Amino acid sequence: MHIRFSNRLKVTFLGTGTSIGVPVITCDCPVCISTDPRDKRFRTSIMIELCGYTFVVDCGPDFRIQMLRENVSNLDAVIFTHEHRDHIAGLDDVRAFNYVLNKKIDIYGTQQVLDAIRIEFPYIFSESRYFGAPQLIIHPIDEKPFIIKGIEFIPIRVLHEKLPVTGFRIGDFTYITDASYIAEEELEKVKGSRVIVLNALRNSKHVSHYSVSEAVEILKTLEPEAAYLTHLSHFVGLHEEVNCRLPDFIQLAYDGLVVEV
Repeated sequence: MHIRFSNRLKVTFLGTGTSIGVPVITCDCPVCISTDPRDKRFRTSIMIELCGYTFVVDCGPDFRIQMLRENVSNLDAVIFTHEHRDHIAGLDDVRAFNYVLNKKIDIYGTQQVLDAIRIEFPYIFSESRYFGAPQLIIHPIDEKPFIIKGIEFIPIRVLHEKLPVTGFRIGDFTYITDASYIAEEELEKVKGSRVIVLNALRNSKHVSHYSVSEAVEILKTLEPEAAYLTHLSHFVGLHEEVNCRLPDFIQLAYDGLVVEV
């Protein structure tokens, strides 16, 4: 499904599920046994296509199948929000792009994230490089805006309980996942976005993620034209039923959804 706001920036939701995905192994709740494809959720990630370039924000353990499903033939950079495994575990699979495109892949993250990646994938960074390991170009980022291929990314600093996580604003689009707190000065960077994506783990309160009601209240104050909830667990409920209860400008995102901003 394509939802068009303009013809500039294209966002594809590669995955919209929580760290264990939906359906959950062994679970027979109504969401996990649903036949609605919108209730099947890979680990959370998006792909951004703009000005002929392709960027992925986070590459979790489902990265390979997400790339195959969307028939992705080019990748210019991977930008990381934080270092949890459901957001970095697919990094090894960028080597397919190394082979086919004959180029190294740029990756961007805070120093904390990059240090965690070095620990998680030591063979990528060893002095005697393992043959076949991904070939990467490392770019540390901080709170300052940065440029990739002439396109400005504005970091939005949030907290995942106590863990720093980075959201991003690109033009009129803002993407924030795994947040339980956003300071007022960071929300100021989001204001004016036409489309906002925000995490909403479940209906009840959670220590490290916004609940659906908390995310809705934040989005009401920001007043975008459209907003999408992501990083959804099976506890949120059935896609069709939940969408009917949300404000008109807010929807649950789902895997494969394409939005143009």
